[in-house]
Amino acid sequence: MLMRQFKGSAKLFLGLLIVILICTLYIEYKSRTKRTSFTVLGNQEKVKAQYKLIIVVFSAPSNVEQREAVRGTWLSENYEDVKYLFVIGTQNMEFDQRNRLASENKAYHDLLLLPNLQDSYQALTKKLLHSFAHICKEYDFDYLLKCDDDSFVLVDKILKEFEKQRYEALDKELYWGFFNGKAQVKRSGPWKETDWIFCDFYLPYARGGGYVLSQNLVKFIAQNSNILRLFNSEDVSVGLWLAPLSNIERKHDVRFDTEYRSRGCSNEHIIKHKQNVEAMNTMYQTYKASGALCVKEVRYRNSYRYDWDAPPSRCCIRELGIP
Repeated sequence: MLMRQFKGSAKLFLGLLIVILICTLYIEYKSRTKRTSFTVLGNQEKVKAQYKLIIVVFSAPSNVEQREAVRGTWLSENYEDVKYLFVIGTQNMEFDQRNRLASENKAYHDLLLLPNLQDSYQALTKKLLHSFAHICKEYDFDYLLKCDDDSFVLVDKILKEFEKQRYEALDKELYWGFFNGKAQVKRSGPWKETDWIFCDFYLPYARGGGYVLSQNLVKFIAQNSNILRLFNSEDVSVGLWLAPLSNIERKHDVRFDTEYRSRGCSNEHIIKHKQNVEAMNTMYQTYKASGALCVKEVRYRNSYRYDWDAPPSRCCIRELGIP
């Protein structure tokens, strides 16, 4: 009798253990399912919008007319793989100005407002770093074009060049623009560099009216921003920061009319700096009607092809016949 009672109790105990084990496994399974679902949802929330090209347009807070001209001309075309942003610093900005920018952004959704940057010519290099950090965090992209709100860009031709590069299977990072290698360091005036200690000339850099960087170069700058030395000229700074990197294709392109003043108007140009609102409207209408930029081609000064085999002091000799 005692033996039968013992066996019955043992079976009951074993049954309870099995039930407890099943319940424990079920609870663990549900818990893991919830964690997995949360992780998947979190990853979905962190997926970045993907673009072939991000266009970063530096603009001053008050340059409303210039931004309207850019939107109405070369940025009016709808490219699926292109995202553009006008970058403006808003730190210490007057309340009315901040409200005007908020209204503008509500209408167009194309302003990148930087609350930790006071917008000024002296802050252009910081503006670049803030922009790159934001873009690397929010977007996935192949290339970035930095230009100013007085630049006119033929985006369709830029995109065609990317396709050409893809077919050529270029395995280097791209740094593309109109390069200067013999610019003397400015020691006076608004662009003077008091901290430049390297040599009498700036290192080769692409002029700031418009240049293109591949994604990894943008990431390199953004990720190392806390240890990079900043100079007044943002384009000079980029040239210095990228100078030690080996796997770069520095592509000097005479079609980039991106110096501090325009070299004139050539139908071969694909980026033109220092253009006012009237010039932008004229170029856009001419290009839409005829496929040419210029009503009449004109040259104010000569261009040059960069000689990468020569010392920087002899890199950039201007010649006739170059756009």
